[in-house]
Amino acid sequence: MAVKRIDSSPRMSQASQHGNLVILSGQVSEGQSVAEQARNLFASIDELLLKTGTTKSNIIYANIFLTDMNDYDAFNSEWDGWIDMEHQQSPSRSAIQVVRLAKPEWRVEVQVIVGL
Repeated sequence: MAVKRIDSSPRMSQASQHGNLVILSGQVSEGQSVAEQARNLFASIDELLLKTGTTKSNIIYANIFLTDMNDYDAFNSEWDGWIDMEHQQSPSRSAIQVVRLAKPEWRVEVQVIVGL
């Protein structure tokens, strides 16, 4: 079974699909606050999942990388609204503070593993 690559460039693919599993590369976004960055990267995740034929309701696991754990509550507020906590259970996840992301203005990065 071949791996299907979505939105590929010479260095990376935004998503890789193998069998019934989709793995997204870490998604980041511009924005003045961690909340704005989270909303924007969630929209990117939704768009990529649509391209693979799945949705956020099938997220199995999420890695959340924050440059400052003081942003954890603001991020979670956006996460809770995006994941729709009233209608589904939240996926497994981890939240890790990192020294920095690839660009200094990025404050949060999210990577997800999703089932079809």
